[in-house]
Amino acid sequence: MPVDRLLPTDEAHDLIALTREIADKALLPIVDDYEKTETYPAQAFATLGEAGLLSLPYPSEWGGGDQPYEVYLQVLEEIAARWAAVAVAVSVHSLACHPLMAFGSDEQKQRWLPDMLGGATIGAYSLSEPQAGSDAAALVCKAEPVDGGYSLTGTKAWVTHGGVADFYNVFARTGEGSKGISCFLVPKDTEGLAFGQPEEKMGLTAVPTTAVFYDAAFVPAERRIGDEGQGLSIAFSALDSGRLGIAAVAVGIAQAALDEAAAYANERTAFGSAIIEHQGLAFLLADMAAAVDSARATYLDAARRRDAGLPYSRQASVAKLIATDAAMKVTTDAVQVFGGYGYTRDYRVERLMREAKITQIFEGTNQIQRLVIGRTLVQK
Repeated sequence: MPVDRLLPTDEAHDLIALTREIADKALLPIVDDYEKTETYPAQAFATLGEAGLLSLPYPSEWGGGDQPYEVYLQVLEEIAARWAAVAVAVSVHSLACHPLMAFGSDEQKQRWLPDMLGGATIGAYSLSEPQAGSDAAALVCKAEPVDGGYSLTGTKAWVTHGGVADFYNVFARTGEGSKGISCFLVPKDTEGLAFGQPEEKMGLTAVPTTAVFYDAAFVPAERRIGDEGQGLSIAFSALDSGRLGIAAVAVGIAQAALDEAAAYANERTAFGSAIIEHQGLAFLLADMAAAVDSARATYLDAARRRDAGLPYSRQASVAKLIATDAAMKVTTDAVQVFGGYGYTRDYRVERLMREAKITQIFEGTNQIQRLVIGRTLVQK
């Protein structure tokens, strides 16, 4: 059931309508088969790029859509309600465009940004390492100065789009401590760049997640984004936006699960009436609806603060925490509504439940979100 959305402009309403039309025609008919066979939906990203849905929150002068973040996130939610893996990849791509947009020189932007925002090239974000997940300052991948650029050596972990992305934002150590990390834009055809086998994940199987290996990979100096040693500042500046992206994806998953469960409860009968008419189940569905609506409100609040130029780090963490916990609870309850059928792969709620779990983990686990929120309450 489409969500009635309060949007700031007629253009935004048209954008949501366009997103629903594309997602219903290009994504929904193939998602089950592609997820089952772990097939990468390359054409889906081309379709979204051609429609301008990969560039929404960026300035039009560089090929972006000039949309406020509250609109972009609602577009992302609509995509996630049809296909979570694609929505996560869209969010990651937007995250991968951020360093160049926010910290690149005009020359760098003119050279690479239009293709990135137009969907001609798809990006990946490489911050985590096998021994450094939430503790980004502990990374050890090195970028050593050589004639004309840098030599990258090390391993990155959990890279969405690994092996299929056209460029990789890589954060590597150029010095000591937290101020000894720099950001690089590495093209896929770089010599010395290799990929591990795709992780055998619980969900989101159509889009690969891999380790990425750098073995003395040469990166020209012109591909360093920002100043040397500015890497962690660049990485952290994008994380709040990335968390809002995952919050929106989580709400999309939860909305899809609620819709599936409500439709089933209206059709399935027991003891002479539709099961939704039994109070015990009606209350369960009501709690699911309240959780979805509440989660959506948290990400919209944070997005509107971002659009207004206000601090929103705490609100981003709140949104990520609330939305992803809600997605896990709502999808679990959706399986319960279906009874034994919900535990089979004949119905989508089983897949939605598996997909919801990862949203509590990436872009900072929900324990990290609690840590971030808690630090804002410390009085000094």
